Parts: sequence; C-alpha cells; structure tokens
Amino acid sequence: MAMMWAGRFSKEIDSRVNDFNSSIKFDARMYCSDIEGSIAHATMLGEQGIIDKDESLKIIDGLRGILADLDSGALEIDPNAEDIHMFVEQVLTSRLGDTGKRLHTARSRNDQVAVDIRHYLRGECDEIAALIRELIETIVSIAQEHYYTVMPGYTHMQRAQPVTFAHHVMAYAQMLMRDLDRLSDCRRRMNVMPLGSCALAGTTYPLDRERTAELLGFDTYTDNSLDGVSDRDFCCELAGVLSILMMHLSRFSEEIILWCSWEFKFIELDDAYSTGSSIMPQKKNPDITELIRGKTGRVYGDLTTLLSMMKNLPLAYNKDMQEDKEAIFDAVDTVKLCISTFTPMLATMTVLKDNMRRAAAKGFINATDCADYLVKKGMPFRSAYKITGTLVARCIELDTTLEELPISEYKKLSELFDEDVYKAISLDTCVMQRSVEGGPAPEAVARQVERLKTKLR
Repeated sequence: MAMMWAGRFSKEIDSRVNDFNSSIKFDARMYCSDIEGSIAHATMLGEQGIIDKDESLKIIDGLRGILADLDSGALEIDPNAEDIHMFVEQVLTSRLGDTGKRLHTARSRNDQVAVDIRHYLRGECDEIAALIRELIETIVSIAQEHYYTVMPGYTHMQRAQPVTFAHHVMAYAQMLMRDLDRLSDCRRRMNVMPLGSCALAGTTYPLDRERTAELLGFDTYTDNSLDGVSDRDFCCELAGVLSILMMHLSRFSEEIILWCSWEFKFIELDDAYSTGSSIMPQKKNPDITELIRGKTGRVYGDLTTLLSMMKNLPLAYNKDMQEDKEAIFDAVDTVKLCISTFTPMLATMTVLKDNMRRAAAKGFINATDCADYLVKKGMPFRSAYKITGTLVARCIELDTTLEELPISEYKKLSELFDEDVYKAISLDTCVMQRSVEGGPAPEAVARQVERLKTKLR
C-alpha cells in the first residue's frame, strides 16, 4: 500500500523504517472513532460548501459502507498500512476515486489522530465508569448484609478497635466513588474537539468547528491550534485516574489475600475464583487478587511512560506522541480486566462471621472503651489510659480477656469500676455506641449507604 505522503520523496522508504513507523497494530482499534470523525468532517465540508454537497454525501455513504464491512468482517484491516487513518482513506479512495480524495480537505493527520483518541477514550471512560458503578453496587449489597458483623479494625496491622464488616468494605466504596468523580472530571476535560487545528496553524478554509463538535458529541472545540494537536494531558490524566483506581483495587486485594489466609480466615473465596497448587493439595490460592496487585505496577508504568514521553516535547506535534496509544490502551485494558474479574469474585465470597468476632474478642480492641468508661466517671483520660494498659497487661499474664477478667482485678486499680463495666466493654456496645456520622454503628453505616446510593443515582 503506497504512502499517501510519498510525493515529496524520490525513493521508497526502507521496509524496516516503515515497520518502525507503523502504528496500525495498535491504533486499528480506533477504526470506529476514525470513521465517525471523518463522517462529521465530511458533513461539515459539504454544509460549508468547501466540497460539493453531492460529493460530501458520497463520502459519507462510502465511510458508512467501510464501517459496516469492518464490523461484519467483510473488510479486513491491512496490517501493512501505516495507520488506521491512512487505511480508511485509502479504502475510501479505492472505492470512490477522486471523490474519496476530497475527504482530507482542511484536515491534517495531526488533528485527525487527536480527535480520534479523544473520541475513543471518551467511550472507554464510560465503560470503565459502568464497571466501577457495578463494583460499588456489589460492595453496598455486601455491606447491607453485614451491618452487625463485628470484626477488628486495624492500625499498623495490629488489632485496634471494633468495627463491622459493613463499615470496613464501605471504606472501599467511598474510594471508588472518588474514582468515579475523578473519571468524570477527566472525561469532561477530554471532551473538547481538536479538529480544525490541522497540522498546527489551522486553515484558510471557512470551517464550522462548532458544527463538527456538535456532530461528534464534544462539548466544545480547542481554542488554540498548536495546543489542539500537541495536547495529550487527557491521556496522562486518565492514566493518573486509573493508577489511583488500581491502587484502591490493590489495597482491597491485599486485604482479601490476608483475610483468606489461615492466620485470619475471615472470608473464603468461591472455587470459581481461586486456584490450587501443583504439589500442595490443601492450597486454595487467591490468584485474582495477587494478579491485580501485580498489574497495578503495570498501570503505574503506563502513566510514567506518558509523562516521560511528553516532558520535553516542543510544540507542536512530534512523532514521539505516537507512543501515547500503546500506554493508555494498556492502562485501559488492564483496569477493565481487573474490575470485571474482581467484582464477581467479591460477590461470590463467603464471609466467616464467627471467625471475625473471635478475632475481635481476643485483641483487647475494647481497651479504649474501658478507658472511656473511667473518663465518663470523672477520671482524666491519661490516667484512665494508664490503668487500662495495666489491665491489659494483667489479662495477658492471666491468659484472659477484659470481658472475662474478674471485677476484683478491676477494683485493685480503681474503685470507679463496677459491674456495669462489662456492658460498657462488650463488643456490641463498643460498636453500637460509635454512632457518630461516619462511624461503624449499624445505623451510622446504614445512613452512609443511603447517602452513597443517592450520590450514585
């Protein structure tokens, strides 16, 4: 397939350079966006009288035919083509002759590829948003089943204070809501049309950029032609949003890996979302979560690639920018794969409530509530803190818990202790009394869930 730009050159390009220069292997996925962009451009050219209206209609019809043939498989993308833009234009020209050659009037490949990738990634943002929403809804569903499932909350990976499983998983729902918000923000900035910037300096033709933007569903068009063709902030921003999202998935995955271990045994994954060992028959491995944890670094790498690629490019377009697609497409594909496997894995896991409660009972995680008991009876907090610490040490010495320690041991340290201390330090009381907004009490978590569901709607 001859290069469309070959007129300036007196000899064939070296085949190795051609292969090196080609992007068809990875930009072919944008064929639909490329054709839709060309249809909008051809429509505007005809309406503005820049090309004959009849030729505009023939071009539009030809492009729709190419799209239908690519969708059905009747037409295959030529792997030897330089890129998807040249491929579509060459097929159009082969079908329509000189009429097809008029499509590229008042357009450069620079603004063409810029509009294609924005249009394509806009759709990917919508798909990722739908996947995030599904994951949030799954977490909410789990939370609603576990308002009263007591478990230990941790700091420094040490049992700290009692919470509920509902409260714990809803923390991830909150993270994912922020991811949705960031994704929406990124999509808004992405949804600006660069067509009409041409190579870098616009054109002398009387384009109606507002009309082209309207046809393609963009909110507006770029204000500066140099920026229009050389901006890839939206790729960097999307990779950044996806990196934060992957960080959240990785943190959740790490907890699931811990919870599945015999040392915790808080949950059990469904057999459909676990694997075994080649030599150890007792093993049930949380491979999905381990892979998500590993793939997080891959998405971080994609972000680093994009930032490094752009950091020293002068205006306007440079061939370096061809590297944007592989990086951002990989980030998008990785995130979609991770969420689409993580969500059903989470939905099918079994929560082992009794194990969670036993772990909470053995961790002295009601010590703060014991100190608060004394404070409510008039003792300064620091004094109460010291007495409670001494009680914990005594429990460890006697191999017992605060709930089982005799009242006589309490009274040795303070006469303020009475039999009502046992109710004050029961795990249920510790959780139920933390009803402040944002706290783990069942009613507080239920309010949190309803607020989140309202935002999600």
